[in-house]
Amino acid sequence: MLLVAIPTAIGAWYLWTRAADQYASYVGFSVRKEDTSSAIELLGGITELSGSSSSDTDVLYKFLESQRLVRIVDAELDLRAIWSKADPDIDPIFAYHPPGTIEDLLDYWERMVNVHYDSASGLLDLRVNAFTPEDAQAIAEAIFRESTEMINALSSIAREDTLRYTREELEVSVERLKAARTAMTKFRNDNRIVDPEANIQTQVGLLGSLQAQLAEALIDVDMLTGNSSTTDPRVEQQRRRVEVIEARIAAEQDKLGGTGGDSDTVFANILSEYEGLAVDRQFAEEAYRSSLAAFDSAQAEARRQSRYLAAHVEPTLAEASEYPRRALLLSLMSLFLFLFWSSLTLVFYAVKDRR
Repeated sequence: MLLVAIPTAIGAWYLWTRAADQYASYVGFSVRKEDTSSAIELLGGITELSGSSSSDTDVLYKFLESQRLVRIVDAELDLRAIWSKADPDIDPIFAYHPPGTIEDLLDYWERMVNVHYDSASGLLDLRVNAFTPEDAQAIAEAIFRESTEMINALSSIAREDTLRYTREELEVSVERLKAARTAMTKFRNDNRIVDPEANIQTQVGLLGSLQAQLAEALIDVDMLTGNSSTTDPRVEQQRRRVEVIEARIAAEQDKLGGTGGDSDTVFANILSEYEGLAVDRQFAEEAYRSSLAAFDSAQAEARRQSRYLAAHVEPTLAEASEYPRRALLLSLMSLFLFLFWSSLTLVFYAVKDRR
């Protein structure tokens, strides 16, 4: 009687006479991410149109249980006034005791706002309790509205981060390309050469022509030596021609890379410097094209992709109270009281038998 019957009767009296009726509003939504494929992707057979973003849903789930959301909704609807409509003096167990701190309000929020998250499907289902149907629906609508704004903010941040990164890469590549082209222009002005490779080809052609002339001159010398005396002035003239051609060939070879020429005008050194600048310019141009393509792609993706909150259950308006579940609470209370009494009885008879 003392441990089971009387406490059960008191609990029944409180639940049916003192506990205020609570109305529930249900809302369900998920974070959707729509990816409209580009024309090239469509031609390639990639047609992923939409999907859920589990990471965004995880963030939203934490947001629904955060103090920040409680503070925002309280500033908009005055949760303390809504949840204290049940007189705390009459129903001290289920009613909110105003004013309380934000921590007290957060604790009560966790009692009145139930969040169920299905990680497999990415669906979020909420049950919001209040002491009038309209208040429950208003709180559910405010939660949905603030969740939408939060997802939009996340989408904007992600889009801006992507664009900022690609924009910085593009600016670096542009400066690198400018520096490479400036160095190439300075090299051409200092050496008064537009294309060293073309000059070298011209120089090689000149050497070939000189060597052909040298061969002809040597043949002429040999023929004159065999057909005339050594005092023949024509022999001396041909030998002088051979010496002049050989000197010219040596001078041209020094220009191309011989050891006897001026190091500032040796074509081998000029070509080596030119090739280094050309490689730097080519690398800068490739990096610029890649950065520009990445920036254009990031802009296109930012325009195409969007995160949004899709509600599969709009905030409902209750017509009958569902909480507190009096029969269930009374049954559980009776069960635990009975188990408690049974445990005490067993302990009592065990001690008695041992004596």
